[in-house]
Amino acid sequence: MKIDERVISRAIISRFMDKLLANLETDVSVAGGGPSGLISAYYLAKAGLKVALFERKLSLGGGMWGGGMMMNEIVFQDEARDIFEEIGVRIHPFETGYYTAAAPETVAALIRAASRAGVAIFNLISAEDVVLHNNRVTGLVLNWSAVEIAGLHVDPLATRCEYVIDCTGHDAHIVNLLSRKAGVALMTPQARPVGEKPMWAEVGEAQLMDNTVEVYPGLYVAGMAANAVAGGYRMGAIFGGMLLSGRRAAELIAARLGKQV
Repeated sequence: MKIDERVISRAIISRFMDKLLANLETDVSVAGGGPSGLISAYYLAKAGLKVALFERKLSLGGGMWGGGMMMNEIVFQDEARDIFEEIGVRIHPFETGYYTAAAPETVAALIRAASRAGVAIFNLISAEDVVLHNNRVTGLVLNWSAVEIAGLHVDPLATRCEYVIDCTGHDAHIVNLLSRKAGVALMTPQARPVGEKPMWAEVGEAQLMDNTVEVYPGLYVAGMAANAVAGGYRMGAIFGGMLLSGRRAAELIAARLGKQV
């Protein structure tokens, strides 16, 4: 077979543009492709909703790749075991109630599960703002991450959706920019973009579920962003709560849209 560089270029451009055009309007947009973002997108798509996920970096998976201090094993607790089993991760019991899994395998399984469920994944794209209509978040404002990094003055493009989930981790980027630019009051008493407290794994993991809420009309938080917004404790190198929080956000949004996770 003769290989033509022009065909290769046309294939990449046309397929990507088809995907982008098809996802300018979705049910849910997820900002951040870490573990909570991937698993929330997975469950929402599995429930039959149209979901797009935007990750500013080249690779997805957030901080999960490095395990703890660059030792690429992750720890999770018994409550999250069913999620790991559902997406096909090989798990290993450690002590009672504790399990480990290989970080690269877990990230790969999360990406595969989300992709197979129908999530449209866009990496190297940053959510630089939200669309705000009548005091409700109704979409994301997107630009290439390279534009953001280079500080170039290039106008972004906008999308429309019913709900946005901020899964941007410690920075809680979406909530913080909404609070800073629009000066809005968040919906729940504990929701204020104050940043996370120091580490207390047990309390931080428990707080994640309570802090996984709608913080402004149309905007939910999940994963570390949820604790960062509410001023919860840091959990450190344990990842069960990240997946449980992502699934919880999916359950809440799916119910609002008449679906069940």
